[in-house]
Amino acid sequence: MPQQPTAHTVKSFDEEIDQLRSLIGQMGGMAGAQISEAVDALFRRDAEAALKVVARDAELDAMEQEAERLAVAIIALRAPMADDLREIVAALKISAVIERIGDYGKNIAKRVPVLTQAAPIGPSVIIPEMARAASAMIRDALDAYVDRDADLARQVMERDQQVDDFYNSLFRSLLTYMMENPHHITPSAHLLFIAKNLERVGDHATNIAEMVYFSVTGQHLAERTKADRTTSITAAADEED
Repeated sequence: MPQQPTAHTVKSFDEEIDQLRSLIGQMGGMAGAQISEAVDALFRRDAEAALKVVARDAELDAMEQEAERLAVAIIALRAPMADDLREIVAALKISAVIERIGDYGKNIAKRVPVLTQAAPIGPSVIIPEMARAASAMIRDALDAYVDRDADLARQVMERDQQVDDFYNSLFRSLLTYMMENPHHITPSAHLLFIAKNLERVGDHATNIAEMVYFSVTGQHLAERTKADRTTSITAAADEED
């Protein structure tokens, strides 16, 4: 007969799960900070602060590797089942998504030194609001993970449209701006890539929320369908590193 888990084993398992949740929460906090600080550096025209954001990306990469190591160790040593297994697999996937969000923060920061050499562009005032909305989605998606809150996860998914609306508004404004004055083409193109990175952050926060919802409930929500009318920018933004 299979050996029944002892109280000590159960306590150790719970501690390992708590450690994994804590690490994922820390990663989410850092990724959100990377986005916020990159955008802040952009609007303060602070190239030095942007370089610090780029340098910190390695720390987030190391945290992802630690989360993966811990999740795999729990699966190998504890053989979790049902709800516990779903949560650990979700953590494994979520850590990779958070690392990608950090990459978007790094990508934004890399464009700051170029933009500090150009005059500020009017439509760019949308970007801080877009960044705040995307960062809030990250924070709430990770809160939903830590608290096992399926309702909050669903709410995060519903807010993705707000980030998309910001992007679409900025996209139209910057295209008009470029057509009216060719001198604005280069900085406007950089801002479009930044906006696309933020739109992708919203997508990834939504992906985290979907994983949390499944982890908690064991059910998938209806598949989202989302038209993307900016294919070329999407491809280029996703390929940045």
